[in-house]
Amino acid sequence: MNLSLLLICIVAGFLLGVLSGLVPGIHTNTFAFILAAFAPWLLELGLSPLCIAATIVSTSLTHTFLNIIPSVFLGAPEADTSLAVLPGHQLLLDGFGAEAVRLSALGSAGSVLVSLVLLLPLSVFFASVYPLVDGYMGWILLAVVMVMIYTERGEVIEGQGSLVRLKYRAFATMLFLMSGLLGMMAFESQALMKPIITVGEPSILMPLFSGLFGASMLIISMMTDTVIPLQVSSRLVLPRRRILRGTIIGSAAGSFVAWLPGITGAVATVLARIGVKEDYSDEDSGREFIVSLSGVNTANAIFGLVAFYVIGKTRSGAMVAVADIMDGIAFDLEVLTFLLLIMVGVSIAAYFMTIYLGDRILSIVTRINYRMLCQGVLTGLTVVVFFLSGWFGLVVFAMAVPIGMLAPYLKVRRSHAMGALLLPLLMFYF
Repeated sequence: MNLSLLLICIVAGFLLGVLSGLVPGIHTNTFAFILAAFAPWLLELGLSPLCIAATIVSTSLTHTFLNIIPSVFLGAPEADTSLAVLPGHQLLLDGFGAEAVRLSALGSAGSVLVSLVLLLPLSVFFASVYPLVDGYMGWILLAVVMVMIYTERGEVIEGQGSLVRLKYRAFATMLFLMSGLLGMMAFESQALMKPIITVGEPSILMPLFSGLFGASMLIISMMTDTVIPLQVSSRLVLPRRRILRGTIIGSAAGSFVAWLPGITGAVATVLARIGVKEDYSDEDSGREFIVSLSGVNTANAIFGLVAFYVIGKTRSGAMVAVADIMDGIAFDLEVLTFLLLIMVGVSIAAYFMTIYLGDRILSIVTRINYRMLCQGVLTGLTVVVFFLSGWFGLVVFAMAVPIGMLAPYLKVRRSHAMGALLLPLLMFYF
């Protein structure tokens, strides 16, 4: 293996993760699908499948560190960080936005360590029980969906009655079903995709998720003015005990759901929310919540790779891309160890990059036209969807956008739009 070429691929993946994390609307899965689509061309250029896989895992892990920055400073959360917006923005309004970023980076970095500790016991456990669990997968997914909807509390308003939660649960159910029906239509008709540029097997997930979680967020962000108050301090005030607890809870939730189909980090945050009780009168509660949610996303990225090795199933867009690229090549323990080592190394760089940019993001934000940035990304995303999935993909993309925009207007979590994947899976298992 050409080590210099491998290093270039890892650095390229790191930079793509920084880009996808900072620019709203570009999800890590977008780059994963694009790399998978262009894999035949990259292989002709001399890159090995392992080099391309290294780029994808580097991108996916780096993204989990950096994506907190637009969520806190720009008000542009994606599904995986949408729950962190309220405590993150509260810290921003109080002048502690940089501290929120540092807490998130610490939660992600700590999650890497916790995941390495949990790696062996969880691998042994799921390797032995997965055949049994697989027989009840439909019921498990249904239980997860019910927990997601039941725990929806909507917008917290002082003095509101308890019955108002029923309204938000109804909204969550509606969003889940609408996205689910769109997902069923898209999967059943994906043979209609006729890519303009055919460089690999087209995936309906790209236009579907790009519309639900990318373009919808960009359009809302373009209609929102970003006003950032004067920032006071980036010093951490959360006790070490609560940082540790938040990291462990988030890592446990993210590592557990990585074994289940259709359950992404966005859904795992709901479980972390149960573990870390939100008390908006307690500033430390919000801080611990940010640590926990960051741990969810990083652990989920790591265990998505481990689950692919142990049970041979892909549980994320990034791992679907890796599986396509590694098709015909043994994904053995040596490959797993190699990619895990890359993730650990990249996490160190991502941690320091997150803190560096978090401390300097104010000067960066004031120099760019945020609305123009969103317009440019939206245009580029639309072009990519059209060329890689054709007119049908563009139709799915256009239908997904208004559904994805419903969540913030209904004041419910974006993660309910994962019904686009969960409902088809439920219909499959039942």
